[in-house]
Amino acid sequence: MNMNNLRAVYAIWLRDVIRYKRDKARVVSSLAQPALFLFVFGNGLARGLSINVATGGARTGYVAFIYPGIIGMTLLFTSMFTAVSIVWDREFGFLKEVMVAPISRASVAIGKALGGSTVALIQGGIVLLLSPFLGVKLSPLLIITVLPVMLLISFSLTSIGIVIAAKMESMEGFQVIMNFLIMPLFVLSGAMFPLTRLPVWLRSLTRADPLTYGVDALRGLILGPKLAEFSLALDLTVIALVGAIMISVAVYFFERQ
Repeated sequence: MNMNNLRAVYAIWLRDVIRYKRDKARVVSSLAQPALFLFVFGNGLARGLSINVATGGARTGYVAFIYPGIIGMTLLFTSMFTAVSIVWDREFGFLKEVMVAPISRASVAIGKALGGSTVALIQGGIVLLLSPFLGVKLSPLLIITVLPVMLLISFSLTSIGIVIAAKMESMEGFQVIMNFLIMPLFVLSGAMFPLTRLPVWLRSLTRADPLTYGVDALRGLILGPKLAEFSLALDLTVIALVGAIMISVAVYFFERQ
Protein backbone atom coordinates (compact mmCIF):
# COMPACT_ATOMS: atom_id res chain seq x y z
CA MET A 1 0.00 0.00 0.00
CA ASN A 2 1.59 3.29 -1.12
CA MET A 3 1.70 6.54 0.83
CA ASN A 4 -1.41 8.00 -0.87
CA ASN A 5 -3.45 4.98 0.17
CA LEU A 6 -2.11 5.15 3.72
CA ARG A 7 -3.07 8.81 3.92
CA ALA A 8 -6.52 7.92 2.63
CA VAL A 9 -6.93 5.24 5.31
CA TYR A 10 -5.89 7.77 7.95
CA ALA A 11 -8.24 10.47 6.64
CA ILE A 12 -11.26 8.14 6.56
CA TRP A 13 -10.40 6.82 10.03
CA LEU A 14 -10.00 10.34 11.39
CA ARG A 15 -13.30 11.48 9.89
CA ASP A 16 -15.23 8.77 11.75
CA VAL A 17 -13.43 9.48 15.03
CA ILE A 18 -14.04 13.24 14.78
CA ARG A 19 -17.69 12.64 13.89
CA TYR A 20 -18.04 10.53 17.03
CA LYS A 21 -16.15 13.05 19.20
CA ARG A 22 -18.44 15.89 18.15
CA ASP A 23 -21.60 13.90 18.90
CA LYS A 24 -21.73 14.43 22.68
CA ALA A 25 -25.21 12.95 22.97
CA ARG A 26 -23.97 9.74 21.41
CA VAL A 27 -21.13 9.47 23.92
CA VAL A 28 -23.48 9.90 26.88
CA SER A 29 -26.25 7.68 25.52
CA SER A 30 -23.75 4.90 24.83
CA LEU A 31 -23.79 4.18 28.56
CA ALA A 32 -27.57 3.88 28.81
CA GLN A 33 -28.06 0.40 27.37
CA PRO A 34 -25.10 -1.27 29.15
CA ALA A 35 -26.15 0.34 32.44
CA LEU A 36 -29.72 -0.89 31.94
CA PHE A 37 -28.58 -4.48 31.42
CA LEU A 38 -26.01 -4.47 34.21
CA PHE A 39 -27.69 -2.53 37.01
CA VAL A 40 -31.38 -3.14 36.30
CA PHE A 41 -31.72 -6.40 34.40
CA GLY A 42 -28.67 -8.11 35.91
CA ASN A 43 -29.29 -7.12 39.51
CA GLY A 44 -33.04 -7.65 39.24
CA LEU A 45 -32.69 -11.13 37.81
CA ALA A 46 -29.83 -12.14 40.10
CA ARG A 47 -31.59 -10.98 43.28
CA GLY A 48 -35.09 -11.98 42.26
CA LEU A 49 -34.10 -15.52 41.30
CA SER A 50 -30.96 -15.83 43.46
CA ILE A 51 -28.84 -16.68 40.42
CA ASN A 52 -25.19 -17.62 40.62
CA VAL A 53 -23.31 -19.05 37.68
CA ALA A 54 -21.17 -22.18 38.02
CA THR A 55 -19.24 -23.33 34.97
CA GLY A 56 -15.84 -24.89 34.37
CA GLY A 57 -15.41 -25.56 38.08
CA ALA A 58 -15.72 -21.86 38.96
CA ARG A 59 -18.58 -19.85 40.43
CA THR A 60 -19.40 -16.17 40.13
CA GLY A 61 -22.30 -13.79 40.60
CA TYR A 62 -24.67 -13.28 37.69
CA VAL A 63 -23.91 -9.57 37.24
CA ALA A 64 -20.17 -10.25 37.09
CA PHE A 65 -20.82 -13.12 34.67
CA ILE A 66 -22.75 -10.99 32.16
CA TYR A 67 -20.36 -8.04 32.46
CA PRO A 68 -18.00 -9.26 29.67
CA GLY A 69 -21.09 -10.05 27.60
CA ILE A 70 -22.35 -6.49 27.98
CA ILE A 71 -18.97 -5.20 26.83
CA GLY A 72 -19.35 -7.49 23.81
CA MET A 73 -22.86 -6.15 23.25
CA THR A 74 -21.53 -2.57 23.29
CA LEU A 75 -18.87 -3.47 20.73
CA LEU A 76 -21.46 -5.24 18.57
CA PHE A 77 -24.01 -2.44 18.47
CA THR A 78 -21.44 0.30 17.95
CA SER A 79 -19.42 -1.56 15.32
CA MET A 80 -22.36 -2.65 13.21
CA PHE A 81 -24.19 0.66 13.28
CA THR A 82 -21.03 2.65 12.53
CA ALA A 83 -21.22 1.13 9.06
CA VAL A 84 -24.45 3.07 8.50
CA SER A 85 -22.27 6.06 7.58
CA ILE A 86 -21.45 4.26 4.32
CA VAL A 87 -25.12 4.24 3.33
CA TRP A 88 -25.44 7.83 4.52
CA ASP A 89 -22.42 8.91 2.47
CA ARG A 90 -23.79 7.12 -0.60
CA GLU A 91 -27.14 8.92 -0.35
CA PHE A 92 -25.47 12.35 -0.04
CA GLY A 93 -22.84 11.77 -2.70
CA PHE A 94 -19.76 11.80 -0.48
CA LEU A 95 -18.98 8.16 -1.18
CA LYS A 96 -18.95 8.82 -4.92
CA GLU A 97 -16.36 11.57 -4.44
CA VAL A 98 -14.19 9.18 -2.43
CA MET A 99 -14.56 6.43 -5.02
CA VAL A 100 -13.31 8.63 -7.87
CA ALA A 101 -10.28 9.80 -5.88
CA PRO A 102 -6.89 8.40 -6.99
CA ILE A 103 -6.75 5.88 -4.15
CA SER A 104 -7.45 2.17 -3.96
CA ARG A 105 -10.92 0.95 -3.00
CA ALA A 106 -9.26 -1.20 -0.34
CA SER A 107 -8.21 2.01 1.43
CA VAL A 108 -11.83 3.06 1.77
CA ALA A 109 -12.93 -0.26 3.26
CA ILE A 110 -9.96 -0.51 5.63
CA GLY A 111 -10.31 3.12 6.72
CA LYS A 112 -13.99 2.62 7.52
CA ALA A 113 -13.25 -0.61 9.40
CA LEU A 114 -10.54 1.05 11.49
CA GLY A 115 -12.71 4.09 12.17
CA GLY A 116 -15.68 1.99 13.28
CA SER A 117 -13.55 -0.30 15.42
CA THR A 118 -11.87 2.68 17.11
CA VAL A 119 -15.24 4.21 17.99
CA ALA A 120 -16.46 0.84 19.29
CA LEU A 121 -13.28 0.48 21.37
CA ILE A 122 -13.87 3.90 22.95
CA GLN A 123 -17.44 3.00 23.89
CA GLY A 124 -16.37 -0.41 25.16
CA GLY A 125 -13.67 1.34 27.20
CA ILE A 126 -16.35 3.51 28.80
CA VAL A 127 -18.17 0.35 29.92
CA LEU A 128 -14.89 -0.93 31.39
CA LEU A 129 -15.02 2.05 33.75
CA LEU A 130 -18.14 0.54 35.36
CA SER A 131 -16.21 -2.44 36.74
CA PRO A 132 -15.66 -0.98 40.28
CA PHE A 133 -19.44 -0.60 40.69
CA LEU A 134 -19.95 -4.28 39.80
CA GLY A 135 -17.38 -5.80 42.11
CA VAL A 136 -15.10 -6.74 39.20
CA LYS A 137 -11.45 -5.86 39.79
CA LEU A 138 -9.46 -4.87 36.71
CA SER A 139 -5.76 -4.27 37.14
CA PRO A 140 -3.91 -1.89 34.78
CA LEU A 141 -2.10 -4.88 33.25
CA LEU A 142 -5.41 -6.65 32.64
CA ILE A 143 -6.89 -3.56 30.98
CA ILE A 144 -3.84 -3.32 28.71
CA THR A 145 -4.43 -6.98 27.79
CA VAL A 146 -8.18 -6.62 27.23
CA LEU A 147 -8.10 -3.51 25.02
CA PRO A 148 -6.34 -5.13 22.01
CA VAL A 149 -8.80 -8.03 22.18
CA MET A 150 -11.68 -5.56 22.18
CA LEU A 151 -10.15 -3.81 19.17
CA LEU A 152 -9.88 -7.11 17.28
CA ILE A 153 -13.51 -7.96 18.07
CA SER A 154 -14.61 -4.48 16.99
CA PHE A 155 -12.68 -4.72 13.72
CA SER A 156 -14.31 -8.05 12.84
CA LEU A 157 -17.81 -6.83 13.68
CA THR A 158 -17.32 -3.54 11.85
CA SER A 159 -16.16 -5.47 8.79
CA ILE A 160 -19.40 -7.47 8.87
CA GLY A 161 -21.37 -4.22 8.99
CA ILE A 162 -19.37 -2.78 6.08
CA VAL A 163 -20.08 -5.86 3.95
CA ILE A 164 -23.80 -5.38 4.52
CA ALA A 165 -23.68 -1.58 4.04
CA ALA A 166 -21.75 -1.96 0.78
CA LYS A 167 -24.79 -3.66 -0.80
CA MET A 168 -27.47 -1.41 0.72
CA GLU A 169 -28.99 1.50 -1.20
CA SER A 170 -31.14 3.03 1.56
CA MET A 171 -30.97 3.74 5.28
CA GLU A 172 -34.24 1.94 5.82
CA GLY A 173 -33.01 -1.27 4.22
CA PHE A 174 -29.79 -1.20 6.22
CA GLN A 175 -31.61 -0.70 9.51
CA VAL A 176 -33.98 -3.58 8.78
CA ILE A 177 -31.07 -5.92 8.07
CA MET A 178 -29.20 -4.71 11.16
CA ASN A 179 -32.18 -5.23 13.46
CA PHE A 180 -32.67 -8.70 11.99
CA LEU A 181 -29.00 -9.61 12.48
CA ILE A 182 -27.85 -7.91 15.68
CA MET A 183 -30.24 -9.42 18.20
CA PRO A 184 -29.58 -13.06 17.17
CA LEU A 185 -25.83 -12.37 17.29
CA PHE A 186 -26.18 -10.96 20.80
CA VAL A 187 -28.59 -13.56 22.18
CA LEU A 188 -26.65 -16.54 20.81
CA SER A 189 -23.26 -15.24 21.98
CA GLY A 190 -23.61 -16.51 25.53
CA ALA A 191 -23.51 -12.96 26.85
CA MET A 192 -26.45 -13.62 29.18
CA PHE A 193 -26.11 -17.34 29.92
CA PRO A 194 -23.42 -20.05 30.11
CA LEU A 195 -22.82 -22.15 27.01
CA THR A 196 -22.52 -25.38 28.97
CA ARG A 197 -25.35 -27.92 29.08
CA LEU A 198 -27.20 -26.44 26.13
CA PRO A 199 -29.22 -28.66 23.78
CA VAL A 200 -27.31 -29.77 20.70
CA TRP A 201 -29.23 -27.57 18.25
CA LEU A 202 -28.70 -24.45 20.38
CA ARG A 203 -25.04 -25.27 20.96
CA SER A 204 -24.53 -25.48 17.19
CA LEU A 205 -26.06 -22.04 16.72
CA THR A 206 -23.84 -20.50 19.40
CA ARG A 207 -20.75 -22.00 17.76
CA ALA A 208 -21.70 -20.36 14.46
CA ASP A 209 -21.96 -16.91 16.07
CA PRO A 210 -18.66 -14.97 15.78
CA LEU A 211 -19.56 -12.85 18.81
CA THR A 212 -19.58 -16.03 20.92
CA TYR A 213 -15.81 -16.22 20.67
CA GLY A 214 -15.41 -12.53 21.41
CA VAL A 215 -17.51 -12.70 24.57
CA ASP A 216 -15.75 -15.92 25.60
CA ALA A 217 -12.32 -14.29 25.18
CA LEU A 218 -13.37 -11.27 27.26
CA ARG A 219 -14.91 -13.48 29.95
CA GLY A 220 -11.80 -15.63 30.18
CA LEU A 221 -9.56 -12.57 30.51
CA ILE A 222 -11.73 -10.60 32.93
CA LEU A 223 -13.14 -13.36 35.14
CA GLY A 224 -10.57 -16.09 34.66
CA PRO A 225 -10.04 -18.97 32.19
CA LYS A 226 -12.22 -21.38 34.20
CA LEU A 227 -15.30 -19.40 33.22
CA ALA A 228 -14.41 -19.50 29.51
CA GLU A 229 -15.82 -22.17 27.21
CA PHE A 230 -12.89 -22.23 24.77
CA SER A 231 -9.20 -21.48 24.93
CA LEU A 232 -8.09 -17.90 24.35
CA ALA A 233 -6.03 -19.02 21.35
CA LEU A 234 -9.12 -20.52 19.68
CA ASP A 235 -11.22 -17.45 20.43
CA LEU A 236 -8.68 -15.06 18.95
CA THR A 237 -8.08 -17.28 15.92
CA VAL A 238 -11.77 -17.43 15.04
CA ILE A 239 -12.24 -13.68 15.56
CA ALA A 240 -9.20 -12.87 13.43
CA LEU A 241 -10.33 -15.24 10.65
CA VAL A 242 -13.81 -13.70 10.59
CA GLY A 243 -12.29 -10.22 10.43
CA ALA A 244 -9.89 -11.17 7.62
CA ILE A 245 -12.64 -12.81 5.57
CA MET A 246 -15.15 -9.99 6.08
CA ILE A 247 -12.72 -7.17 5.27
CA SER A 248 -11.64 -9.09 2.14
CA VAL A 249 -15.28 -9.38 1.06
CA ALA A 250 -15.81 -5.68 1.81
CA VAL A 251 -12.81 -4.74 -0.34
CA TYR A 252 -14.16 -6.93 -3.15
CA PHE A 253 -17.57 -5.25 -3.00
CA PHE A 254 -16.01 -1.78 -3.02
CA GLU A 255 -13.81 -2.62 -5.99
CA ARG A 256 -16.84 -3.75 -7.98
CA GLN A 257 -18.74 -0.49 -7.36
